[in-house]
Amino acid sequence: MARPKTKEDIQRRLYAESMGRCMNPNCRKELFVDGGDIIERAHIIPFCDTKDNSFENLIILCPNCHTDFDKNFAFSSDEVKGWKQNRKDEFEKIFGEKYKTFNELKIAVFPLLLENKTIYEEYYLNDQKELWNKFENKILINNEKLKKLLENNFNLFQSHESKAFSNLEIVRIFLTHIDEFKATRLDKEKSRYILFPKEINSMFGIEPIEGSFLPSVESLEILISKLNNESKVINISIGNDKPYIEFADGERIFLNDTPRLRQLYYEYGCFRSAKVRLESLNFALKYIVSRGLGFEFLNYNNLREILVNKVKIIFVYEYCLSKMALINLSPEIDSIVVNLHNWNGKSCISMEANNFSKILGVTLLTMDDFYGYISKM
Repeated sequence: MARPKTKEDIQRRLYAESMGRCMNPNCRKELFVDGGDIIERAHIIPFCDTKDNSFENLIILCPNCHTDFDKNFAFSSDEVKGWKQNRKDEFEKIFGEKYKTFNELKIAVFPLLLENKTIYEEYYLNDQKELWNKFENKILINNEKLKKLLENNFNLFQSHESKAFSNLEIVRIFLTHIDEFKATRLDKEKSRYILFPKEINSMFGIEPIEGSFLPSVESLEILISKLNNESKVINISIGNDKPYIEFADGERIFLNDTPRLRQLYYEYGCFRSAKVRLESLNFALKYIVSRGLGFEFLNYNNLREILVNKVKIIFVYEYCLSKMALINLSPEIDSIVVNLHNWNGKSCISMEANNFSKILGVTLLTMDDFYGYISKM
């Protein structure tokens, strides 16, 4: 009678357990080589004696160690059984670390996520079925490492009471995907891959996604200020379809890459309530550019004040700009103050504020007025 095939879910657990190396602690040979793997499954207690094809009675070895165990009797069953516990302890020690910062965690997570993405795109999406079948095991192994790393560092992720605004919730979805990926193997792999939350790649800087702008300009200003203190930012591009922050190392973080930016805000303690909305400010700056004009920020730490043709323009976002709000703003003489909150035309600026602006020597504009003013410039 032929030996029954090891169940698929047990095979996948074994691959994940191995960490991609022979489980003999004195060998630890890399099991993935160019073009495939050299993984072999060995029964700890011979199948002919027990008919035991369980996870507990199986271990992953390289071909040489498998031969030494089965045919050369170089190791006892008790010794080999101990290798499973040794590998578990080793795994816990290496990937069970609690990091102090998200950036430290990112250094450990980034290469694993990137390798998974590369394997999926190169082999599955390119119809390389034979290679996909082999290197899918590498994803299983990487996923086991990722799961341990993430579970031990939940505290480093931005969270929110609403799951739609929570990076921690994205991590939880990803962990569910890892468990499901290990437990099953469907013919239609792509339908399963839909469960993979692409936001996880955004969060760790693998690949940006196009989300919505986080509303607060003030939060962005604080982030830029703190990054500048670390000499990390060299350029800020706003007033276009894909605004971004450019780092000294060449990395760009797009301002609509929501999970990535949300994580940075959390890491640097930048979350502030929105007084000026980023989407509205970006739209106004885009309009200036569309009319063939340039603008410059007076200070990257204050994106609400710009110069256009040597004229200072200050952007606010008020339901109705009041005299008191204008006093608190204290605009310089000859400045232009634009209310981005264009809810009801002229009524967005109170009569008191308009009268007081003449005393201050400044000009107040609704968005409709702003369009005409910029066009004339």
